[in-house]
Order: sequence, then C-alpha cells, then structure tokens
Amino acid sequence: MEQTKEISALLQLIDDPDEEVFGAVSEKIVEYGKPIIPNLEDLWENTPNETIQSRIELIIHKLQFTDLAEDFRQWNVAGHFDLMVGSLLVAKFQYPDLSTAPVLHEIEKLRRNVWLELNNYLTPLEQIRIITGIIYGYYGLKGTEVSYTNINDFLLNKVLETKRGNQLSNGILYLIICDLLDIPVKAISIPKQFVLAFQKPGYSTEEADFASKIEFYIEPASGQVFSHKDIESYFKRISVPALPSYFKPLSNKKIIQYLLEELANCFDNDKEHYKKEELLKLANMLD
Repeated sequence: MEQTKEISALLQLIDDPDEEVFGAVSEKIVEYGKPIIPNLEDLWENTPNETIQSRIELIIHKLQFTDLAEDFRQWNVAGHFDLMVGSLLVAKFQYPDLSTAPVLHEIEKLRRNVWLELNNYLTPLEQIRIITGIIYGYYGLKGTEVSYTNINDFLLNKVLETKRGNQLSNGILYLIICDLLDIPVKAISIPKQFVLAFQKPGYSTEEADFASKIEFYIEPASGQVFSHKDIESYFKRISVPALPSYFKPLSNKKIIQYLLEELANCFDNDKEHYKKEELLKLANMLD
C-alpha cells in the first residue's frame, strides 16, 4: 500500500509507551485491511526493538484474523459446509499465507488411488479396507494421541505434509476422501472419541434409532474397524449410557466447530490466550 502521511504517522506511533494510545493506533491501522501488511512487514524488518516487533506482529495477526473471520462468515452463510474448505480455513489461522494448491493435489492423489481400487461389487467392509489400506498403508498416514502441545497434528495441511495426525484430523481427512467417493461414512459423537460410522442404505436423520442404521465403526487414528459389541463394551467401560444422540451423524459445520474448539486448547497459556479467545469466537460464529 502506498505510504501516505497518515499511514506514516500511524506507524510511527506504534512505539508509543502508552498502551491506550497503541490500542487506538492499532485499531486505526486494522481499518486499512490486509493491503497495509507489506508496510508493517517493512517496518518490522527495519526495527531492531523486539517489543516494537511484537506489537507489529500483533497488528498483522489482527488483520489476518479479521480477514479469516470474514471467510468463516461466508463459509457459514453459503450453506454448503464443505469439510475440506472448512478445514483449510482452520489451518489458515496458524498459517495465514497457506497455499491450498498442494493440499488439493495431495487429496486428489489419495482420492484417485482409492477410486482405482473400488468397484460396484465390493461389500461395505471391503470398500473400507481398500480406503484404509491406501490411506494408512500405501500413503503411510500415522495416528498420534491428542496432544495440545502439537498444534500441527490438528491441521489438514500439516497432516498431509508430515503424514501424521490425531484422531480428529485423521478422521477429517478420511471423511473428505469418503465424501469425494460418495461412500456413506459419517462422524458420530461418541463421548471422548471422534469415531466414524459406515451408514446402511436408506439412512435418515429423522429416525430415532441411529445405531441400527450403522454397519460398523472406524477408529480414524489408525483406520481400525470395530463392531457394535466393541462400542457397547466401550460404553460399559466408561459407565455412560449409550444414548441414541451419540450415534447421530455430526454435520460438517459441527465438525469444524469442534476442530476450532480443540485447536483453541493448544493456546491455553497467558502469552497466547488471545488466540484461544479468537478460535472460540470463530467456533461461536458457527452456532
């Protein structure tokens, strides 16, 4: 952006020791939108003072967050709730300059490898074994325990780059591939787990007995398949009644909301607590 007298004056005030003055200045700078980021980056490069650099970084983050919040608003009101698009928006919180092309290329490569192995004569279990074999065997995706110190394990771009993710991020990747291939796999909200379920034909969200419309379940960290008996044993082990609502498929919007809430837990510290609040704000936007 062309550096006008007003912009120059605002940038000079970033180092004002008065926090109220800095707050007012940063709000005014944010009003210029993303085009002012190169001006801020140039100032950062020519500023040896680390405190001033931190302030500049904070303003840049505010600008990027404002832009991301608008993208989430548009994703929400559009009503399509594309899971891949939503996941990439979440990733842009941590990687605002993320190029989506490599991600789309990797997902298309996975989709095509699975598609080449599928045919109309396979049973549901055979279909899932092929998907699991490609994703976890041929492709080499690994599952990790959910850890809020490993931010990248939640982000689709990094899961594809490092070939490791937790139950939630691996599950989202699995769902994206199944959706692209019209395979009826959905996420369900089993307590303390992110579990996938293969839906039987004729499934309807209007029915009360959701569990009866599930063929089998998939643990997405590893791709392991398990049965209704395994689920019953799990509920007994955690001493929780198996309510019908636990077997109702989660919408893509709910999945992205859950991903935002889980990612927010990665910033549960004094230094980055503002990021936790921002992620929860994005999650609340989807209500």
